[in-house]
Amino acid sequence: MIDDPLSRDFRKFLYVVWKFLGLPDPTPLQYDIARYMQHGPSKECIEAFRGVGKSFVAAAFALWCLRNDPQFKIMVVSASKSRADAFSTFCMRLIQEMEILAHLRPKDGQRNSRIEFDVGPAIADQSPSLKSVGITGQLTGSRADLIIADDVEVLNNSATADMREKLLELTKEFSAILKPLPHARIIYLGTPQTEDSIYNKLPETFETQIWPARIPTKEEAEKYGDKLAPYIQKLMARQLPGTTTDPDRFTDADLLNRETEYGRAGFALQFMLNTQLSDEDRFPLKVKDLIIMDIDKATAPMKVNWLPDDKRNLKELPNLAMAGDKFYACAAHDQTFSPFTSSVMAIDPSGRGKDETGYAVVKMLNGFLYVTRAGGLPGGYDNATLQKLAMIAKEEMVNQIVIEANFGDGMYTKLFEPVISKIHPCVVEEVKHSQQKERRIIDTLEPVMNRHRLILDKQIITDDYRTAQAYEADNRFTKTLIYQMTRISYERGSLKHDDRLDALAIAVAFHTDAMAQDAERGIAHEKQARLDKELEKFMEGVHGRRHQMDTGSHRFASGMAGARYL
Repeated sequence: MIDDPLSRDFRKFLYVVWKFLGLPDPTPLQYDIARYMQHGPSKECIEAFRGVGKSFVAAAFALWCLRNDPQFKIMVVSASKSRADAFSTFCMRLIQEMEILAHLRPKDGQRNSRIEFDVGPAIADQSPSLKSVGITGQLTGSRADLIIADDVEVLNNSATADMREKLLELTKEFSAILKPLPHARIIYLGTPQTEDSIYNKLPETFETQIWPARIPTKEEAEKYGDKLAPYIQKLMARQLPGTTTDPDRFTDADLLNRETEYGRAGFALQFMLNTQLSDEDRFPLKVKDLIIMDIDKATAPMKVNWLPDDKRNLKELPNLAMAGDKFYACAAHDQTFSPFTSSVMAIDPSGRGKDETGYAVVKMLNGFLYVTRAGGLPGGYDNATLQKLAMIAKEEMVNQIVIEANFGDGMYTKLFEPVISKIHPCVVEEVKHSQQKERRIIDTLEPVMNRHRLILDKQIITDDYRTAQAYEADNRFTKTLIYQMTRISYERGSLKHDDRLDALAIAVAFHTDAMAQDAERGIAHEKQARLDKELEKFMEGVHGRRHQMDTGSHRFASGMAGARYL
């Protein structure tokens, strides 16, 4: 083992690596993470805000461990194989280029690749000095003194409850890989991706410390419990709440821009590391209040019953809602089917940015709203997108289209009208909104959902999930209708994307005035109308037979009269 100042204090080694890379000095917050990484317990979880550089610090720590003990075995595990390989490749390049690490360069006959390599002084062993692997890859077969779980949780593998359970099961394999104590260690590096993050479910043997991007208030600090890093607690005594904890990397203005980009909920997760977001008042829209069933394009039952029974839990559907929020199939429905009384398609246009063009088809019958199609298209006002929307309107037999007119001051409608007139002529109108978007959407959808009057076609949920897979990982689930529905709050900018949800709200709002009718009264009216028709048919039959009897009697009487003259 090398005995010099760099080997005794990892922070000094970190400084040398940073200087070699041409980076500014490590920030006080990075130094604090480095201190905890060196002196922390054998099982620790480091939660730090996105962009703090925790992966770079961990790579330097891996090299520091190998420099101090070349017989050390390290396994780096990330959500994807490519992410883990990038970690090991970075380590290998530093070994090849830094003179203070020259003695660690692999010799002839040793493993020397970007996915696994040996360091020069290491004796022959089945396990490489450093190995990278994806969390779903081949974890078994190697042994390690140190496992660095670098962002094993990402939105792409933790968006649903089932995904999180599978991820937790995979991480249990770490115990089988780890060499015996006292020197063996597991270090999680992570940023929560969901409110039900796996980092909240690590065994009690793990110690967690959290470094948020802003100084929390006393009330916010209570949510972290004893996990808030002592360094942050000291800053709370010196700085105002809401100011940056790492000003050398992110100014207050930088964080404000990121809050705008990620939305309030996304920022709370990825920058403030706050996972206690699932309160009823803040996120009022729940998928458990929906009714999920197969819906015909032309007719529907006059009444549908809602019952959140576990037997009706649709576990086969991809569920991007918060923990404990489930999809339920309808409990029962009226046997009377009738044509929809109205069918509306709402469109929330997209500009040239990363937003989608959201659309939703909502049909009404007897005070129930049936959502038969909903989703988003990556285009904006290009002809291909306009034609696709027109075809959806035709397939769904809509009789009216409502377009959000705030974009382009009605330009979208002018572009769309010639297209729809050729494919499916129907009424097209615009709607403008001046109210705060989040409040408008919630105030529109919450009453309908709470009364269990909003019914979604089962295929919408599957398609909503599938179509989002075309986007990059960071946006893959935030684009979906279900994610947007369950993450919206009254706070301005609470969602990163809201296109699909906004279109649904526009379509539902169109029907709001007609929702006051009573379902039972409607059923009675419909049955009475059908009874009247049957009675009318019966009376027509009776009158027809009476007419035939009268005609026959007249003929008989005439015949008898003629017989008297014979």
